[in-house]
Amino acid sequence: MTNPLLEHHELPPFAQFKAEHVVPAVETLLQRNRDCIEGLLAEVTDPTWASLVEPINRSHENFDNAWSVFGHLNSVKDSPELRDAYNQALNMLTEYNSWIGQHRGLFEAYQAIAKRSDFKQLSRAQQASIENSLRDFRLAGVDLNDADKKTFAGLQTELAQLSQKFSEQLLDATQAWSLHITDKNRLAGLPESARATLRQYAEQKDKDGWLVTLEMPAVIPVMTYADDRELRRETYFANVTRASELGPQAGQFDNGPVMTAILEKRQAAAKLLGFDSHADVSLATKMADSPAGVLAFLRDLAEKAVPPAKREFDELKAFARDELGLDDLQPWDVSYASEKLKEQQYSVSQEELKPYFPVPRVIDGLFETASRLFGVRFERVDDFETYHPDVQLYNVLEDGTVIARVFMDIYAREGKRGGAWMDECRRRVELAGELQKPVAYLTCNFTPPVGGKPSLLTHDEVTTLFHEFGHSLHHMLTRVNVAEVSGINGVAWDAVELPSQFLENWCWEPEALAFISGHVDSGEPLPRTLLDKMLAAKNFHSAMGTVRQLEFALFDMELHRRTNGFSASDIQGVLDSVRAEVSVTKAIPENRFQNGFGHIFAGGYSAGYYSYKWAEVLSADAFSRFEEEGVFNADTGRAFRDIILANGGTEPAGELFRQFRGREPSVDALLRHSGIAA
Repeated sequence: MTNPLLEHHELPPFAQFKAEHVVPAVETLLQRNRDCIEGLLAEVTDPTWASLVEPINRSHENFDNAWSVFGHLNSVKDSPELRDAYNQALNMLTEYNSWIGQHRGLFEAYQAIAKRSDFKQLSRAQQASIENSLRDFRLAGVDLNDADKKTFAGLQTELAQLSQKFSEQLLDATQAWSLHITDKNRLAGLPESARATLRQYAEQKDKDGWLVTLEMPAVIPVMTYADDRELRRETYFANVTRASELGPQAGQFDNGPVMTAILEKRQAAAKLLGFDSHADVSLATKMADSPAGVLAFLRDLAEKAVPPAKREFDELKAFARDELGLDDLQPWDVSYASEKLKEQQYSVSQEELKPYFPVPRVIDGLFETASRLFGVRFERVDDFETYHPDVQLYNVLEDGTVIARVFMDIYAREGKRGGAWMDECRRRVELAGELQKPVAYLTCNFTPPVGGKPSLLTHDEVTTLFHEFGHSLHHMLTRVNVAEVSGINGVAWDAVELPSQFLENWCWEPEALAFISGHVDSGEPLPRTLLDKMLAAKNFHSAMGTVRQLEFALFDMELHRRTNGFSASDIQGVLDSVRAEVSVTKAIPENRFQNGFGHIFAGGYSAGYYSYKWAEVLSADAFSRFEEEGVFNADTGRAFRDIILANGGTEPAGELFRQFRGREPSVDALLRHSGIAA
């Protein structure tokens, strides 16, 4: 059988892909890597970049290109066959990563390169790659004795399996629940676009009427617009008890034991490496210097945000009581009451704005924004191998030359993991004199088009799209040719959100909204009256939104700096304590948010969720330079591209920020943009 994943492809061979290709391809490619490393170490007596590192990197890039296909399809096209193959392959990869990370001979060869008299003559990217590799060897346990190495490797294998299980159970729990509605009166308050989506969900299951699911295009409209309070409660309860011991599937997909096992094994691994906690391990590769420093940063923000958040919630409770007859405001009422209050105060709603944000217009505006800022343009590719008809491919051009590409897969569907993310398809790297161009995956879960009409986005969804495209630009506009530090690689995790949050700012700029928006029927841009209302409402409940993010970040860091006590009840206790400290909306006792918190249990953000707020400080401060010099100032855009986007992980993120801003970051811009008084 010919396996297309063993060959070099400029773009993934999606049309040729079968789940049965995964395990043999991974087995073959990893063995090639092992043979390459052992052969080089046997032959090369005086290791250099050219004689050792580059051949290894070339071998690894072949594997990474194949693995990007598996990982992406596992997230966007789940099936029993692919899931089984991916899990087998994941075990092999985890075992390989432990083998290479603990390879004493390879570690010593990298050390020898770093100690060479001509080390400083390597490019900054090559030096940074070697320095990061030496750090990562130590974090992989290269200095452990043989018995501890074996234990550590076993822990990494188990952790990879557990994180995958967490994701699978969350997806299964999400897809296991639905509510079939045949009485249209239960959908009173929902806009027609939302009812059409629920009708489409029902048709896909060969049902009449409407089907409420736990996909976000269903949950968000129900929680925001449904007049039927019981419908809101039922949907809310199913959503917050997903993958737990409670709720409609009580215990069937319970992530409680999975979380406990993950935390116990993370702590055991940290202890083996000589760290106090997993939080300390996590911060070894980040800008922040200690868990205590992160907690101080978060609590300083909380001190500023909690008082206005309480005032916002008190106002909401009074409005809900006096105007909506809700004497006891419950969590399933908050979004509904907030939308009603927002409409009353600003005479604007997300639904009123949606006709001005049809997907084709928004994508054109997204590309125009990037073009004006960074001097590139975009063209759609019509003929390419794909895995689903929804997927679009675009070339990124500079001076008429294709420098990168991006796959955009933005609609929700069954078998696709929830949320929005950017991932690497191909990294920019030069190997054996050939340049591989970067390719990004941009994935969202917006409402699909219904009835031949384009999908309409809320302004929040427009912001999400810009956010993920900011990550994509970071990946695609790098000028670094060493894969380990090109694009988002090698960038401190708590700075990697800087370009993404930075790009969100243009979703609020009148000059940009003039071409980002356009009525679905007339093409007219957002009217000034609506624009003024939207801008006036920008910071509506922003303090409540801030403390919600602080709740997640504090929970994550407090949980991961613990050294024991990881039972489901212990985890709940940490979350309850954090909620008592900063939350202004009361959670019901059955709320099991943590059981679906994939960011920290399956998504790489463990002891790192604070990075969203950390990077928000950086992004707001970076944007303030554009406020001073012009939001589409070409020179300022070029500086951001040349300093922040182009350099990848070749320099510490803090140093790159100082180069761009000319000083240390300040929290003032974030507080100003959020409407929270300093």
